[in-house]
Amino acid sequence: MHIETTALEGVLIFTPKRFGDDRGFFMESFNQRVFDDAVGQPTAFVQDNHSRSAKGVLRGLHFQNAPHAQGKLVRVAAGAVFDVAVDIRPGSATFGRWVGVELSADNQRQLWIPPGLAHGFLVLSDSADFLYKTTDYYAPQAEGAIRWDDPDLAIAWPDVGRAPLLSAKDAAAPPLNPR
Repeated sequence: MHIETTALEGVLIFTPKRFGDDRGFFMESFNQRVFDDAVGQPTAFVQDNHSRSAKGVLRGLHFQNAPHAQGKLVRVAAGAVFDVAVDIRPGSATFGRWVGVELSADNQRQLWIPPGLAHGFLVLSDSADFLYKTTDYYAPQAEGAIRWDDPDLAIAWPDVGRAPLLSAKDAAAPPLNPR
């Protein structure tokens, strides 16, 4: 497993080793010991989620507030997405900054987004199967969202040839710092 740091503290990129031949491939997509060593603490995942979305769908930017803040380990099993984490941790030196990574079935990269960050993704391929593990259960009373095109964040979303397709909730999300 290859592990990379990003510009946001605690946000990591994991790239599993992939072994292949003419029959296909094998990879270990998750190893608890390796993961815990990389993040520097024991981490318990309590829920696995799977979404399928069409090209141009943008989901996010989502988060859950304490005491239900979620860490997420995300990956793509089919297709490709541009995945974004935004630091919304009060007092963080990188508050309001973001990192974006292409995750795909081809590159097998995974992104660890610790609790306290917002998360979203844009589907780049015809469709994408997006898988993620969470460290807390979905708690609708704790959920929040930030506007995907907040000018203060200035996320450089890739051009997919049309305006992003949003849920009503995401289209109505406020900016990070309402004026």
